[in-house]
Amino acid sequence: MSTGNPFAEGTEDIARKRLIGRAFVAICFASTLVGIVALVALIADVLVESWGWVTWEFLTYPPSQVIENFLPGGRGAGIYPALVGSIFLIALTAVFTVFLGVGAAVYLEEYASENRLTSFIEANIANLAGVPSIVYGLLGLAIFVRSVQLGSSLIAGALTLTLLILPIVIVSTQEALRSVPDSQRQAAYGVGATQWQVIRDVVLPRALPGIMTGTILSLSRAIGETAPILMVGAATSLFVAPDGLTAPFSAMPMMIFEWASRPDPEFQHVAAAGIVVLLTILLLMNAVAILIRNRYDPRS
Repeated sequence: MSTGNPFAEGTEDIARKRLIGRAFVAICFASTLVGIVALVALIADVLVESWGWVTWEFLTYPPSQVIENFLPGGRGAGIYPALVGSIFLIALTAVFTVFLGVGAAVYLEEYASENRLTSFIEANIANLAGVPSIVYGLLGLAIFVRSVQLGSSLIAGALTLTLLILPIVIVSTQEALRSVPDSQRQAAYGVGATQWQVIRDVVLPRALPGIMTGTILSLSRAIGETAPILMVGAATSLFVAPDGLTAPFSAMPMMIFEWASRPDPEFQHVAAAGIVVLLTILLLMNAVAILIRNRYDPRS
C-alpha cells in the first residue's frame, strides 16, 4: 500500500509550468525593453545634438553649404525647400493613394467574385507589400521619369511613393472592410438599398477608422523614404521650394543625408535638427491617425 502523497506529482508539474510561464514573460519583457531602450537612446542623442539648432530661421531659410550661415548672426540657412517639398510630396501621394488604394480594396472586397483570379491578385498584392523600396524606385524611374517623360519632378516622386505604399493601403483597407459585420449589409439590403448605397452609407462609414489609420501610417512610412525619391532624381540640395507639379523637388530625408555626409562636425548638429523636424511631422501624422480612429470608432 502506497503511503506517498497522490497529489505531489501534479503539484510539481503545475509549479514547473508556472516557472516556464514566468521565464517566457521575462524573455518577452526583455525583448520589448531592448527596442524601447534603443529608441529612447536614439531620440535622446538626436535631441542633444540638435539642441539650439532648431530655430525659426532653420525652418524658413534655404540650405547652405557654409556652416557659418547656420550659426547665430549668420546669413541664415535651413531646411525650408526640403520641408515644403516633403509636404507637397506627401499630400500628392495621399490623394493618389486614397483613390487608387481604397478603390481597389472596395472592388476586391465588395464587387469581385471569389475565384482563382481574385485570390491570385490578392496574394500578389500582399507579397508586394514586402518588396524593398529601392525596387519601387527603379520602377518609378523606368515608368514615370523615362517612359511617361515626367522627368525628375514632384509628381513623378509622388507617383513612385504611391506605388510603394499602395499594397499596404489595399491590404489594410480590405481588413477594415472585413471587420464590418455582414448583418449590417443584409439589414441595408432588406430595406431596399442598392449595393452602392450599402457600401457608401453602411460599409465605408463603419470601416473609416481602419482605412484612415492604415493610410496615414503608410504615409508616415513614405515621408521618411529616401531610396525611391533618390532613384527618380530628387535633389539633395535645392534652394527654392517647388512651385508646380512638374518642378524639381527635394525632400527632408535627402537634405538630412546630404548634411550627415559632410565632414564638418557642425553639420552633424544640422542633420540632427533636420531629423527632429522630420520626427515631429511623423508624430503629428500618427497623432492624427489616432484621433481619427477614436473619433469614428463606434466603440469609443
